[in-house]
Amino acid sequence: MFINDSCCTLVPYFEIHPGKMDQFKALLSQFVELTKTEPACVHYAFSIDGNVVHCREGYDNAEGLLGHLKNVGAPLAEALKISNILRLEIHGPAAEVDKLRAPLAGLKPQFFVLEPGGIRRA
Repeated sequence: MFINDSCCTLVPYFEIHPGKMDQFKALLSQFVELTKTEPACVHYAFSIDGNVVHCREGYDNAEGLLGHLKNVGAPLAEALKISNILRLEIHGPAAEVDKLRAPLAGLKPQFFVLEPGGIRRA
């Protein structure tokens, strides 16, 4: 069964400061534990290549994504003391992306609007 897709993905890439990877990795469990409490979270995990950490994350909708950012505010603030955001992307349907443009403008993300015709399984 396929459903109407309102899923929004947040695609951050963090460049970890030299010598700070262990400190950054120590924050990952905090992010995951906090995110486990979010009913709108579709998927959430980290992947690492050298000194770059990517968070693979998706939410039911724009409200879920914004709720997540509020929920993980404390560990995110700590992470940003020992890393820089290399790239930040937002992906989602036009109606959901439009809800995110103003609240996330300060982060200077690149917004990608999904083309109609894709599929999402229920």
